[in-house]
Amino acid sequence: MVYAVVRAGGRQEKVSVGTIVTLDRIKADADGNIQLHALLLVDGDKITFDAAALAKVKVTAEVLNDLRGPKIIIQKYKNKTGYKKRQGHRQDLTRVQVTEIK
Repeated sequence: MVYAVVRAGGRQEKVSVGTIVTLDRIKADADGNIQLHALLLVDGDKITFDAAALAKVKVTAEVLNDLRGPKIIIQKYKNKTGYKKRQGHRQDLTRVQVTEIK
């Protein structure tokens, strides 16, 4: 079993070929593909974590669609002063499918 740990949007994700992952919004190239930076590669019993060797590893993913996450409500309140603030946020996300690890 071949899998890799990749850096995507400030987080790390464990991916293998065919895995569908939701990441922070990423712009794709003209073909609709993106390259992810590998931090660790496991190929059977062989584990690669050397930076020079990982520079040669390419993890390619195909963008499936862009979407938005759930709404998060941010509320601030200070007692006895009449201060209230309410704010909402929805994160822009991209759903990708890993197509190749080499």
